[in-house]
Amino acid sequence: MKVSDMNDAGFARNYLTELASLLPQLDADRIGKAIALMRAVRDNGKTIYICGNGGSASIASQMVVDIVKGASFRKRARFRMISLTDSLATITAYGNDEGYETVFVEPLKNFATAGDLLICISGSGNSPNVLRAVEYASQAGCHTIALTTGQGGRLRDLAELPLLVPSGHMGRLEDCFFILTHVLCYAFIEEPNVC
Repeated sequence: MKVSDMNDAGFARNYLTELASLLPQLDADRIGKAIALMRAVRDNGKTIYICGNGGSASIASQMVVDIVKGASFRKRARFRMISLTDSLATITAYGNDEGYETVFVEPLKNFATAGDLLICISGSGNSPNVLRAVEYASQAGCHTIALTTGQGGRLRDLAELPLLVPSGHMGRLEDCFFILTHVLCYAFIEEPNVC
C-alpha cells in the first residue's frame, strides 16, 4: 500500500507491522555469539571500538554509553569501549586533509591491537570509511562485528560476525540496529555481578 493511499494512523500501523515482522528474522544464535565475543574481549582486558555514519553514528555513541556506564558501573568486570564517531575535531581533520574514507581507520591505527573488537554499523553495507576500518581491524588481528543490511553491501562479507537485518528501508534498519545494540548491552547490564 502506498503512503498516499493511507491516513496517518494507517501509515503508523503499517510501519509498526513491517518493523515487527523483522524482529523474528534477527539471528539469535549470531547475536549470542556477539555477546560471547564481547564478554571474552572484556575479560581479556581488550578494547571495543565502534563506528558508523549519520544515524548509525548516533547508535554507536549510544551503545558506548550503555556499555561504559550501564554495563560497567558497579560491576567487577568493566568494559573498555571507544566510539570512533565522537571526536568531531579528529573526524573533520582527517576528512578535510586526507579524505572522509580515512576518518575511522586512521584513529583505529593509533589504538587497535590484536584481540580488540571493532563493531561497525552501516545501513548500506558499503560505506567506504567503515569498510576501510573493518579491513584494517581484520589485518591487525582484531575481531569484527557488523550490524548491516542482509540485502547487499560488502560489509557483511568482510566482517567476522555479521548481524544482518533483512531490509533495505533505512528507518527500519536503524530501528533494528538500535534494538540489536540494546540486546548486546543488556546481556551485560542484567548479568549477575559475579565476575
